Amino acid sequence: MVASTGASESIDETVMFPVGEEPQSLAAPTIWVRIRSGLRLPAIDHALTAQHEQWFIENAEFREAMFERAKLYLYYIVEEVEKRGMPMEVALLPAIESAYKPYAYSRARASGLWQFIPSTGRLYGLKNNWWYDGRRDVVASTRAALDYLQKLQGDFNGDWQLALAAYNAGEGRMMRAIEWNRRHGLPTDFVHLRQLKRETKHYVPKLMAMVNIVADPARYGIQLPDIPNEPYFTRVEADSQVDLGVIARLTGMEVDDLHFINPGYTRRATDPNGPHHFLVPVDKRDAVVTGLNEMPEKQRVQWLHHEVHRGDTLFEIARRYRVTVDVIKTSNNLRGNTLSIGQSLMLPISASVRPGAPTATGAKPVRTTTKSGDAIIHRVRHGETLSSIARHYNVLVRQLAEWNLMSKDDVLQLGRKLKIWNGDGPQALRHDPQPTVYA
Repeated sequence: MVASTGASESIDETVMFPVGEEPQSLAAPTIWVRIRSGLRLPAIDHALTAQHEQWFIENAEFREAMFERAKLYLYYIVEEVEKRGMPMEVALLPAIESAYKPYAYSRARASGLWQFIPSTGRLYGLKNNWWYDGRRDVVASTRAALDYLQKLQGDFNGDWQLALAAYNAGEGRMMRAIEWNRRHGLPTDFVHLRQLKRETKHYVPKLMAMVNIVADPARYGIQLPDIPNEPYFTRVEADSQVDLGVIARLTGMEVDDLHFINPGYTRRATDPNGPHHFLVPVDKRDAVVTGLNEMPEKQRVQWLHHEVHRGDTLFEIARRYRVTVDVIKTSNNLRGNTLSIGQSLMLPISASVRPGAPTATGAKPVRTTTKSGDAIIHRVRHGETLSSIARHYNVLVRQLAEWNLMSKDDVLQLGRKLKIWNGDGPQALRHDPQPTVYA
């Protein structure tokens, strides 16, 4: 429900995530030291562990980009794992699930840092609609993942290796594998289970390989990036719908950079029906809170005005503006589907493409230069897909999706601008604590 704006107390400006730290947590100079102090799972002396250690050693570009992405999220995840008394190995699980990519999307339709499939996401309270996907929400998905892992630990009598394997394979498959070993008189710990699929057999050893590298990087000739033991982001609660473009202006950030810590919002604005919270860098909080409290509610979302003409229907208007009928009805407090000629409708730009916006037809791609390299800006034309655009520029669909904060299965909107990077691509996926702003 969209509430009216009040005075300054209308914005919750509490810094949520630094609260409740234990003294030993504060004493750790880096997040890596803090993680090491909480590692407690038994080692897996397994050929697969060594195999994955070697892969991480040899694939330095992948490893370094992953750790750079982790800078945005790792403190928060570590904080939540520690609050629950869980082993710190759990904080490294997104390295295996998604390589800390909040927009990661699998063939099984798993999404987000923790790779929830839709059904499990719903089971653990992750909202998913046209505006918002809780599986991508850093805070919500972390809560759900830790809830699920704690349930699994209980299901498997406190055995964390079995719980972690079940996170990948599912409880039913793990139970059947354990029962098969039991019937054949074999041990039922993880390393002795014979009926697991190949992916699950590799899953826990791969995690333990990452754990071993974090525990003793010098042993592997690896230098971990400096990640301070302090929060990168904090949460701000608004009392009405907010356009992320407005928040970006208040922070001085690019919208793309803001989306990396707010990947749950699939449009440029929060859901009209909530949630209305969003994450901002800690050092940007005061500017955002002050700016929103001084801003009338109507200015928090940019709007288009449409006057109803003869023959207009909600469906036709929705198709024209590339929004849903529900968006139009919610934004205009409409109960039915009947429109009147001359009626004024307001549509949030955050959810639409302006009719008549210039498209790429007949236009040449625009090249822009940044300190990260060269990028071509491509406007999406009628009938184009990520796959066809990727083929045209000789890049991978996965790369194109990642560069533009999308999943490979997202539907393109006509006129949308896509960045296509030359050579090795941008450093945009390698976020420093202070986000890089691109031209």
